[in-house]
Amino acid sequence: MILGALEAGGTKMVCAIGNEKGEIFEQISIPTRTPETTVPEMIDYFREKKVEALGIGCFGPIDPNRGSGTYGYITSTPKLAWADYNIVGAFEEALGCPVGFDTDVNGSVLGEVTFGQAKGKSCVIYITIGTGVGAGIYIEGKLLHGMLHPEAGHVLIQKRSGDTFEGKCPYHKNCLEGLAAGPAIKERWGQDAVQLKDRTEVWDLEAYYIAQALTGYILTLSPQLIILGGGVMHQEQLFPLIRSHVKEMLNGYIKTQELADLEHYIVPASLHDDQGIMGCLELGRRALCEENG
Repeated sequence: MILGALEAGGTKMVCAIGNEKGEIFEQISIPTRTPETTVPEMIDYFREKKVEALGIGCFGPIDPNRGSGTYGYITSTPKLAWADYNIVGAFEEALGCPVGFDTDVNGSVLGEVTFGQAKGKSCVIYITIGTGVGAGIYIEGKLLHGMLHPEAGHVLIQKRSGDTFEGKCPYHKNCLEGLAAGPAIKERWGQDAVQLKDRTEVWDLEAYYIAQALTGYILTLSPQLIILGGGVMHQEQLFPLIRSHVKEMLNGYIKTQELADLEHYIVPASLHDDQGIMGCLELGRRALCEENG
């Protein structure tokens, strides 16, 4: 199969060509401008490669419900040029091939489940912590949608005593994204995360907030594996701190093999930052198989 993959982000669109084995043959990056300028450029790329199907993992919110009148749309995004844009329809019409569609983080968890360290597991969470915070959830063999799709980056967080930072999210100041995403780190401390690497107080507070969210996910969804990705998680000193805080917050309430080995339970991504693209290849494969019956 010749499959196209589009990881549609708020700042860049990563377009790639690969196959059903998750092998990536080539990829390019196009700045995210407006649909009128960006989409035709991407269509030309995929059309030239003669893709048999395309998988799109997209920034959101989106409508992934096939029974909805706005299926395939980017909906209430703060990137106003893309609000209420039918991204799936644009590619289906131009390329004449099946298009698989989901959130970017659901694409990442699908990549890990299909090709990475989460193979064989039935409940996995992938959380990206970068410019924003998002979570992809794979549960009982399916990507979780429900009413819309998970927006677990916006779970409300109890602030640590003495923390006077208001929070960066315009919707709810004290959500995980508002307290722990890259822009929140910069506004709180006055520098980007990479410049704060040696500031232990920065990362202990960051780990405390991430751990608080993870504890809620563990108690609610009972995942077999939690994968943390995104730019902020390139600060690898976060992992032992997060595990320590999770252990303290759970306080021995749940006893499982996974929680007895937190080093192999709360882990970094395994696919060299290609999990999103590889998940999009799988979305494209699934769309093609569905069309062919």
